[in-house]
Amino acid sequence: MSSVYDHAAGRKSAARLDPPDLPPAVSKAVRRSVRVTYLQDGPHPVLWAATRVSDRTVLTVSRSYAHETHELATLDQTLVTTGATATAVVSLVGLALGVRMGRRATAAADTAERIARGDLNARAGPQGRDEIARLAASVNAMADALGARLEAERRVTADIAHELRTPVAAMVTATGLLPAGPATDLVTGGVRKLCGLVEDVLEVARLDAHAVSVENELRQVSAMVYRSVAGLDGVQVKIVTDTLAETDPRRVERILTNLVTNALRHGAPPVTVIVDVETNEGSNADGSVVWVRDHGPGFASDLLAVATASGPQRFRHGTASTGTGLGLPIAAGQARLLGARLTFRNHPDGGAEAALHLPGREPTNSDTE
Repeated sequence: MSSVYDHAAGRKSAARLDPPDLPPAVSKAVRRSVRVTYLQDGPHPVLWAATRVSDRTVLTVSRSYAHETHELATLDQTLVTTGATATAVVSLVGLALGVRMGRRATAAADTAERIARGDLNARAGPQGRDEIARLAASVNAMADALGARLEAERRVTADIAHELRTPVAAMVTATGLLPAGPATDLVTGGVRKLCGLVEDVLEVARLDAHAVSVENELRQVSAMVYRSVAGLDGVQVKIVTDTLAETDPRRVERILTNLVTNALRHGAPPVTVIVDVETNEGSNADGSVVWVRDHGPGFASDLLAVATASGPQRFRHGTASTGTGLGLPIAAGQARLLGARLTFRNHPDGGAEAALHLPGREPTNSDTE
């Protein structure tokens, strides 16, 4: 505007009339009586300002815009660099927080899985006051409540079984005084079953309360197998490879007796017991494995899935299975106590099969001499 006044007053100014390098777009807009400010791009940018002073005359002012373009480019670069740096920093901080939250959530999930597998002493470490800490605290509270409930059930079970021992013992004595006959045989059989059930319940209570001790000895596996099946009809023993095992023979024999009895009761003869060696990966000692197989209908699929996942369940039976009353749960508890494993499956050729995997005995200097 000052250049227009200077031109009208005849004073010298930087304005030019109808310059030859006037951009066509500016010329066209000005001739429509439009006052124009225009930035001409290119290697050497120019800022134009133009207005019409007469019907055929255009007054323009122009100057280089290179300095401003350079400043804008520098500003853009600074903004991009700053934005990229801030994004990287925020991303790293977010990633670190995410990893930390993920680890805490994973730890809480692992603790819940350990509790589900029976480790009621597992606890999560709540840290902070966020949702993950609340989850960890909830897992701990659940474990406390579950442990208290199970402990109460164990005490009730043990107390009931203990209180039943005296009257059951009296009943056993009384049946010995009854006159011989079918009725006496029926009563005697029922009393014996009741006595065995009471002893089994007490055994389960002792295993649950860890009120047991292990007395390890070095024994031949075949000898323990023969002792466990002594007096049982319809059982075949096959020794593929005999080994030594350092374990509690009384508990091993109890496990095998329960497995064989369960197979005879719920499966079909013949019941085959096979002894062989089992190579333990990552150990210098070869363990032993004892298979107990019957030729019955096999485990029901639902019972087999439960037994494989968490072990045999107490008092659970199936119409087409070898069943799991208290014999298999007691065997599983004894195996855990010995550091052994019990596995269950249906044999490809028919029948149910249970396997006792005994840990191997580490070789000593006397073994290698």
